[in-house]
Amino acid sequence: MAMSGPDLNLLFTLDALLQQGSVAGAGRKLGLSPSAMSRALARLRTVTGDPLLVRAGRGLVATPRAEAMRDEVHRLVEDARAILRPADTVDLYRLDRTFVLRTSDGFAETIGPALIQRVAEEAPHVRIRFIRKLDKDSTGLRDGEIDLETGVVGISIGPEVRAQALFEDRYVGVVRAGHPLARGKVSAERYAGGRHVLVTRQGLGLGAIDEALEMIGLARTIVTTVDGFAAALALARGSDLVSTVPERHTIGLRDGMETFALPVETDAFTISLLWHPRMEGDAAHRWLRQLVRKACVDVLQVAPGG
Repeated sequence: MAMSGPDLNLLFTLDALLQQGSVAGAGRKLGLSPSAMSRALARLRTVTGDPLLVRAGRGLVATPRAEAMRDEVHRLVEDARAILRPADTVDLYRLDRTFVLRTSDGFAETIGPALIQRVAEEAPHVRIRFIRKLDKDSTGLRDGEIDLETGVVGISIGPEVRAQALFEDRYVGVVRAGHPLARGKVSAERYAGGRHVLVTRQGLGLGAIDEALEMIGLARTIVTTVDGFAAALALARGSDLVSTVPERHTIGLRDGMETFALPVETDAFTISLLWHPRMEGDAAHRWLRQLVRKACVDVLQVAPGG
């Protein structure tokens, strides 16, 4: 005897309602009329035993239970879409999708224009949303909130996360045009003697510079700290501060400034493209990964995958 189960289509309806917070908005997203969405909401209320969305003035607000299930429902729906999406083919011209890229500071400014141009040429209905990377936590990739990420592979990244090398980078010193360090050889003494803006964020590896200076009896004078390379360069551009930033990552941010090699030995580091394995077989996702790599090659003139 066949057993009746829950209507799983209601998950997609519930996700749209919880994401939009509006019957009309959810209807537009799903291509349904407001009356059809109202009937669907009534069914969901019966199934869950909860009002889910209740009137508040002219709008609707989610109940505590709806708030608690919002993220889980969204993950389930995204997983279902990934499973049911054809794995090998995608009609790029008809593809209507927003991809979220969490990128290291400077990547969007440097690589973003070339990537967006390629996307527009091949898939005109695809949108790219860049969000700033402030840590190495891979939860966003795992939960489906982030499609792709760039950065240095570290121990804090989930072991299941896929990674492919994009290019190597290294730290350089950057000062405004006309700065004293823009003239002549920059010795360790001259570099350490400057007034520095320091980028403080977990996992940047900038401590190796100060360790190398300490070994020869020198230390930088840190005047101010910021949480990103763009801010560090902006401060250095308008003052006598010395900024230390990745060379390739910040090409698009250093116009009109002077760049010099650091006078202490530091290791190069590899910037990789990261994604969750559940997106491995997604044809559209695979297409975007290829475009990111090609954009890096175009802008940075590096060999593919390095």
